[in-house]
Amino acid sequence: MVDEEKPPTPPSAPPPSGEGEGKPESQQIQIPEVLPLLPVRDVVVFPFMILPLFVGRESSVAAVNDALSKDRMILLCAQKQMTDENPVPEGIHPVGTASMIMRMLKLPDGRVKILVQGLARARIKEFTQATPPYFARVEMLMEPPPGELTLEVQALMRTVKENLEKIIQMGKVMSPDLVMVLESISDPGRFCDLIAANIGMGVEEAQQLLEIMEPRQRLQKVNEYLNKEVELLSVQAKIQNQAKEEMNKTQREYFLREQLRAIQQELGEVDEKGAEIAELKEKIAKAKMPEEADKEANKQLKKLEMMHPDAMEASTVRSYLEWLVELPWSVFSKDSLNPKKAKKILDEDHYDLDKVKERILEYLSVRKLNKKMKGPILCFVGPPGVGKTSLGKSIARAMGRKFIRMSLGGIRDEAEIRGHRRTYVGALPGRIIQGIKQAGTHNPVFMLDEIDKLGMDFRGDPSAALLEVLDPEQNFSFRDHYINMPFDLSRAMFITTANQMDPVPSALRDRMEVLELPGYTLEEKVAIAKQYLIPRQMTENGISTKLIEFTDEAIEGIIGQYTREAGLRNAEREIANVCRKVARKVVEGQKEKVKITAAALHSYLGPPYFLPEEEQEKDEVGVATGLAWTPTGGEILQVEASITNGAKNLILTGHLGEVMRESAQAALSYAKKRAPAFNLPENFFDRKEVHVHVPAGAIPKDGPSAGVTMATSLVSAMTGIPVRRDIAMTGEITLRGRVLPIGGLKDKALAALRNKIANVIVPERNRKDLEDIPKNLREKIKFIFVKTMDDVLEVALVDGTKELSKLTRKTGSKKTRRARRAKSTQAIRPARSSEAGRAKIAAR
Repeated sequence: MVDEEKPPTPPSAPPPSGEGEGKPESQQIQIPEVLPLLPVRDVVVFPFMILPLFVGRESSVAAVNDALSKDRMILLCAQKQMTDENPVPEGIHPVGTASMIMRMLKLPDGRVKILVQGLARARIKEFTQATPPYFARVEMLMEPPPGELTLEVQALMRTVKENLEKIIQMGKVMSPDLVMVLESISDPGRFCDLIAANIGMGVEEAQQLLEIMEPRQRLQKVNEYLNKEVELLSVQAKIQNQAKEEMNKTQREYFLREQLRAIQQELGEVDEKGAEIAELKEKIAKAKMPEEADKEANKQLKKLEMMHPDAMEASTVRSYLEWLVELPWSVFSKDSLNPKKAKKILDEDHYDLDKVKERILEYLSVRKLNKKMKGPILCFVGPPGVGKTSLGKSIARAMGRKFIRMSLGGIRDEAEIRGHRRTYVGALPGRIIQGIKQAGTHNPVFMLDEIDKLGMDFRGDPSAALLEVLDPEQNFSFRDHYINMPFDLSRAMFITTANQMDPVPSALRDRMEVLELPGYTLEEKVAIAKQYLIPRQMTENGISTKLIEFTDEAIEGIIGQYTREAGLRNAEREIANVCRKVARKVVEGQKEKVKITAAALHSYLGPPYFLPEEEQEKDEVGVATGLAWTPTGGEILQVEASITNGAKNLILTGHLGEVMRESAQAALSYAKKRAPAFNLPENFFDRKEVHVHVPAGAIPKDGPSAGVTMATSLVSAMTGIPVRRDIAMTGEITLRGRVLPIGGLKDKALAALRNKIANVIVPERNRKDLEDIPKNLREKIKFIFVKTMDDVLEVALVDGTKELSKLTRKTGSKKTRRARRAKSTQAIRPARSSEAGRAKIAAR
């Protein structure tokens, strides 16, 4: 049974209209000093506001029952957090509204529904009961009497009323009698409270308004809110009108199309839909798809036939069918399997690169014997400008296949490889399937450029998607997300390129056959420039051999003084620069043939970019020449070491990486260990500051192969013996002085040759790598193989064997050195016993 209690109208309730407006609220209503507190969640109650509340919390129901048992007065305050089930005193706003419970109804689910009327603003002074249900001592907040209305207040009230009428006209749901009631209210405070109670303000904004006592400020606050509502409703109406116009346009186009179709049928014209279905059916038959793909294509065609041509899904199905029928399921290029002819083509396009050419010719030979052989997965690794991409084009030409190139640099989305699923708007197949379609054959030469520059983010890992593409055991049934049919990629020949293999994941690296393309020697570069680069640039710049001639010295000058690279990209730019200047002279009227000599390069290209450095022209103490490998080829490093008096410290400068810093630490430990052998005390480094610097300081450097160079420069600085300027070295060092093998030997040897260094110290275990170095290069460089640092010092230091043997003899036998140290210790001990001796030691 539902109990309902309907109290009589309270005698002290405020009058409904302007009656009694001149009196403060506290004088009209007798409110007790202590009231039960009811926290409310999502509403702020204003004075003169009547609204129903549902009360469900036990503490809140107890507060309501307490109010009903006395004078029906209760304090309504908003919670600071709406989700707080059991708010503490600190979680309740201190300013609320003293209200009267007008009606109460008990609901079957245990809740209570009450109808309350706000009477006056009140502030909590203290909680008389700090546990639920709460009771609070309150003070009434006195609103200043309205008095005579100023022009500003009247203008504000009129503006607020006009804005209120605007939002009602624009569709804001509100009581229709509100504007009429406002006409009879002249008190600005009550005017504001009535509007705020009916326009649906947020809890925070309404609470701020409740806490403002000055009526003019409240009017301004309400006016700001109404202006914002007018703007929001204007934008909302604009969006709705646009949507309505678009919908009307779509409906109009639909009716026009239907009328056009009916007219065409009356005229006996061909049905476009039927013609399209017939055309797709014919294409499916000609495509000669595998059974699974053919079955899916016919299924989608039947689906399209039953659809309305203007349906949204029809365009998706149509695009899918077009992709299916345009893929070369059964179209193959006929391979040219003549190794002699292929070799001729490869030699025409590229100089040297015998190892790569040999591998291609082997593939063609095996392919001729085994027609079902799967395509190889090759990876060309080398610095920029050595011809990796152009080599792929030559391979396609030699084999008689189409060539497709896809750049992987910067790709971060897996869908670029596998494609998007058809459920997405604007979905397309991946770049692999797109390339196959572009080639028009099932077996193109597919080049994946810059595989070492793949990225990865939240959209997936493209390198993981490539695992299936580049695996001969899996790519026979590659499944693109868009096509969603197995497509055989094993007949295609995939070639990838990279500048370095370190960034390539090991799983992907394992699926590829890596072929290294190191840099070229000066002779090779000159031959390539004469055979390929100069003719190409002459053609591109519109000049012939009758107008320009390059001497061998000029070509060597361009390569040696204006470029420093493993490949030939910058050399071709400089040759193009010379050709452009000659072309300008020809256009201006010069008819004589221009001969480009080494002396004339300055007038065409300006001063040389690269010159031998001064410190390379003499032997110096503490300066050793090292060899380093970079993605752009080999480089030389000048390692400088300095040992000065000071605090025991090791300073490393030159933008060194972590591995190179560790190499310097190992070199210093070796030098400390060998100090007694060089006639130096064991505590030589105790009061020495060691500084190792590797120019240039702005370029980052890292790697372990500079260990022997650092150790040599440190030993030179310790002993004062200069390091030979005509020798370069590379190798990793251990604490015991062993020299470990390194990589990139050919690039490093080329770097030494470019800098006119004919002697290179190499670890003994790198002797096997000489087979990869051309014979003409081995004849120009003397490779010195070493096993330990002692071997390095004997060769690298000036008269190393002679000078080191002198120092070793000076040290004497172990017994002599032990006796000398004991004698010096006995001489020092007595001195420490006296103050004069201690002073002498301190001065020393």
